[in-house]
Amino acid sequence: MKRIIVIFIFLLSGLGVFAQCSICTKTAQQLGDGPAHGMNSGIIYLAFIPLLVIGIVGYRWWKGEKAARK
Repeated sequence: MKRIIVIFIFLLSGLGVFAQCSICTKTAQQLGDGPAHGMNSGIIYLAFIPLLVIGIVGYRWWKGEKAARK
């Protein structure tokens, strides 16, 4: 359980990353700094939930397979 908390904190600390494709980067450069930062935050926000769900499903699957082998 402690390992999960550490991983979760580590993932939250990386929220300052740039999550823009080449088209989004070009659009953000034309908008300026304020809207570009908001656009980047929106991309990260939209990507967080699906990645979290995939991580939870993968962890439960791994844990179930590990328990089945015992």
